[in-house]
Amino acid sequence: MTKETKISAFSPFHHRVFAVLWGATLISNIGTWMFNVTSGWLMTDLAPSPLMVSLVQAATALPIFLFAIPAGAFGDLFDRRRLLVITQILSAVALFVFGGLLWAGVVGAWTLLFFTFLTGAMSAFAMPAWQAIVPRLVPKNELAPAIALNGVSVNIARAIGPALGGFILVAVGAVATVVLDAVSYLVIVAALLWWKTAAPQVTPNVPRERLVGAMQAGVRFSIRSLPLRHTLVRAFAFFVFASAYWALLPLLAKDVLQGGPDLYGILLTALGAGAIAGTFMLAPLKTKIGPNRILALASLLTALGMVTMAYGGHEVAGIIGALVGGVGWILAVSSLNVSAQLSLPDWVRARGLAVFQMVFFGAMTLGSIVWGHVAGIVGLSDTLAVAAAMIVVGVPLTWRFHLNRGEGEDYTPSHHWPEPMLAAPVDHDRGPVLVTLEYRIDDADREKFYHLMTELGDIRRRDGAIQWGFFEDVEDHGRFIEMFTAESWADHLRHHDRVTESDRVLQKKIQDLHRGKDKPQTMHAVMPGLSGGNPKKLPKNHKD
Repeated sequence: MTKETKISAFSPFHHRVFAVLWGATLISNIGTWMFNVTSGWLMTDLAPSPLMVSLVQAATALPIFLFAIPAGAFGDLFDRRRLLVITQILSAVALFVFGGLLWAGVVGAWTLLFFTFLTGAMSAFAMPAWQAIVPRLVPKNELAPAIALNGVSVNIARAIGPALGGFILVAVGAVATVVLDAVSYLVIVAALLWWKTAAPQVTPNVPRERLVGAMQAGVRFSIRSLPLRHTLVRAFAFFVFASAYWALLPLLAKDVLQGGPDLYGILLTALGAGAIAGTFMLAPLKTKIGPNRILALASLLTALGMVTMAYGGHEVAGIIGALVGGVGWILAVSSLNVSAQLSLPDWVRARGLAVFQMVFFGAMTLGSIVWGHVAGIVGLSDTLAVAAAMIVVGVPLTWRFHLNRGEGEDYTPSHHWPEPMLAAPVDHDRGPVLVTLEYRIDDADREKFYHLMTELGDIRRRDGAIQWGFFEDVEDHGRFIEMFTAESWADHLRHHDRVTESDRVLQKKIQDLHRGKDKPQTMHAVMPGLSGGNPKKLPKNHKD
């Protein structure tokens, strides 16, 4: 029996740090759902219009769109553990202040929206860092069940939190639920402080990336990374259609299944229970059919659940449909999240996951708006049927975009690029920087060289090159010049640290095609300046 087949849904719990952080996160998630119930109910008293009530959910989701990319940059630029501690403390402080204002009776509708937005913003900044630390808590072969267990935490909290929050709200009052949510954040802080992690590695003598530059680097990597690009396409194609039953579920319970708030709560619980059941299916399915077929299965189950809820005609059918849909949901979310994680080296992990979250929430938001509009025209049941059909049709249409393409990549930094031999010191902010490599290629190897260089070009641009190209000398047959540029000398030094073991293997294949005993000749150049540093204006009497 191989090691892969021994991995179970509970294997990550064998690692104490993961188990402790998972338990603390579960408590915090329950507190968050308690607060969501409280804030929604408070708004019905403070400003009971449908618009104001809907703005509570908008105030929670909007920070994801506004802050995802900068949050990802923060997660890569700074110590993730420290960032998480700070965001959790700020969330707790905000909730304690809000609880005090609520106790004093001075909270209005816009005050409620402000504090909801504030806690949502802290969650937005914490989310990429939370996801980025998971690969540090478990081995690579246990990443899939670890991510699935995090999904279980959310679904358990979704099942427990609203009911518990509603009970406390009635028995003790809104102040108690707000204070308990604040305390749940402090539980996370205690767990993070207990976790003794190694300090992040920092490139010596290279300044930290600036925020805007780090954000640009994250977006550039996401565009140029083929494995992540494939994951984002599959994620959008699933979530934009699967969002239909999440957006229409309250109306489905009320108008199609002829139920009330209790049925809506039961359907949510059934979705959560299905997601928990799906977690136990993930590990054996991964071994037997692989991630692409898992996502196809998840799409079919989601479509089946939607049709069952839409046309079942009875509460029992709705609950069964929700159970099936919950299984499909967790299989899809976990598979896509694992694929995104495996596509990312550590230096850009939080930024890449932030882009994944933007696609996730963007597709869900767009789908909710579209399907809500369609439902107003053709009706709820037919809308769910159309969305379900589109999910199924999307499977063959997106099949060529494979998941887990980064699973075979070794993103360990190789450090195999030699340091340039400088004739004089170069300032970190001096640039742009031009790097050229000269190759001698036989005619028999031209086609292979061309394909390898095309692959290398994506990697150069992915890791920081702002321009890249390779050219053939028309006066010297078989002589090829590769060139790429970096924005500054510091950016080029960072590029040295971003080269991976997989990149080293590819570059070795290219160098093996080089005709001659020596390695390809390399040249580094910077934009000239009159007195060092960045280029200055030339004198007016200067002639080219």
